[in-house]
Amino acid sequence: MTKINTETKTNKRGRSKHFGQAIAWFIASLLISNANDVIAKYLGSDLHPMQITFMRFFFGCLVLVPFMMRYGRASFATQRFGFHALRGLLLLGGIALWCHGLTLVPITAVTVLNFTIPLFTLVFALIFLKERVGWARWFATLGGFVGIYIIFNPGSTGFPPQALWLLLAASFFALLDVMNKRFVSDEPMLSMLFYVALATVIFSAIPAYYVWETISLQQWVLLAILGCGANLILFCLLKAFALADVSALAPFRYVELIFSALSGFLLFAEVPTRYTLVGALVIIPCALFVTLYDARQEG
Repeated sequence: MTKINTETKTNKRGRSKHFGQAIAWFIASLLISNANDVIAKYLGSDLHPMQITFMRFFFGCLVLVPFMMRYGRASFATQRFGFHALRGLLLLGGIALWCHGLTLVPITAVTVLNFTIPLFTLVFALIFLKERVGWARWFATLGGFVGIYIIFNPGSTGFPPQALWLLLAASFFALLDVMNKRFVSDEPMLSMLFYVALATVIFSAIPAYYVWETISLQQWVLLAILGCGANLILFCLLKAFALADVSALAPFRYVELIFSALSGFLLFAEVPTRYTLVGALVIIPCALFVTLYDARQEG
């Protein structure tokens, strides 16, 4: 994650005097993220993941246009159309597979698998950014993949093999993080948001056309909320990281597991399996270690 805050005064632990506000913004981003997963899971029972993906980024792009116009032509300027196109392809694959996975497994398991993104990011950073990876981070990464194995529990019939698509989605998101880390300093934030959404809309348009189902009024509203929520998540994260360091907020990320467990139980009558809970107990410490280590190295 790129450093955003350059003015906030922080202590040696990276905590600003506005740390409480930072936590509130960060928790808000987790709540919105969980709400988006709930909406996508609900919509997935009637609509194809590609149609959901197209509509999500159509509304996300639409919401950004007034802000782009407010800041003038400069916000539309970019020299990296190929870069944004590649980001759009990765985001299309990641979100479509994620929406599909939400229809296959409990939302709590999906959330736990989302925590594996830092592990994939480490691998891709080694390959594409030539970052040096010490034995401690390798050990944590291998531990995280052991946690993945526990969740999928190959000897059990309760976890469909198709759910492996969620891991591919997580790897797409991790590759996006690596690309953003490499090029984000060269592009305005609004440009990064708008063009990746636009590229995703363009690439998903034809696939969505072939699987298109009639959308009810309720579904239109939910899809609009889904698109707005995607942008709102990033807004809350930016507000949080402007008030506190990434490393100081990292432990609070796993509060989302509580949100997903509650929403899964209350809205979908889902109860996390023991394999999901044990896997989470393995993945969370490993992913947290990798995240904190990377944040301290960047600091």
